[in-house]
Amino acid sequence: MSSSQPWYGTKRWQIRRKQQLQQQPLFALCLQEHRVTAATVADHVTPHKGDYNLFWHGELQSLCTAHHNMTKKHIEHRGYSNAVDVDGRPIDPNHPSHNFK
Repeated sequence: MSSSQPWYGTKRWQIRRKQQLQQQPLFALCLQEHRVTAATVADHVTPHKGDYNLFWHGELQSLCTAHHNMTKKHIEHRGYSNAVDVDGRPIDPNHPSHNFK
């Protein structure tokens, strides 16, 4: 069990999560792909890895559960997203295809 998991059960986190989802009710990664999806997860943009300051003060984004549990983990592992726009071009500026000029 991660040392940060107890933080997710606190009233303080529930308030922060609720505020994030109220401020950004749509799923961030789908919006980049021009799709509208209701968000259910307040996700740490920079993985906190148990760091107190990152957990409580780091930037959040709104995601759906499925993408948080799969897509976000792949992005963290690879360092970029494979998502593409309507023309088939990668939307993530960190994607290797953006390194070619």
